[in-house]
Amino acid sequence: MEIRPVRTKADYRAALKEVERLWDAEPGTPAGDRVDVLVTLIEAYEAKRFPIPAPDPIAAIVFMMEPQAAADLADGAGAEHAVGHPDRCSGTTLRDQVSRIAA
Repeated sequence: MEIRPVRTKADYRAALKEVERLWDAEPGTPAGDRVDVLVTLIEAYEAKRFPIPAPDPIAAIVFMMEPQAAADLADGAGAEHAVGHPDRCSGTTLRDQVSRIAA
C-alpha cells in the first residue's frame, strides 16, 4: 500500500488493514515507521470525521467525583464523615453542590 492522505472511507479501511498487518513491527524499522505514519494519518481522519466535543466542565467534575463518593459510601464512611450524615447533609446532590461551587 502506498502511503497517501486518508480522505475517504475506503482509504481509512485500507490504512487500518495495513496497520493491523504491521502492528507487531519493531519501532525504528521501516515497517515500524510505516505504522507510525499510518496511525498519524488515521488519527487525523478520525478527528475530522468523528470529532469528540469537549465535555461540559461541571459534568466532567461530577463524573470524576462520583466514583469516589460511591467508594466512600461503600467503605462505610461512618458518622464522622459528612457524606450522608443527617446532621451535616443538606439533602442536595453532588451535582447541585458542584454547580454552586462553579457558579
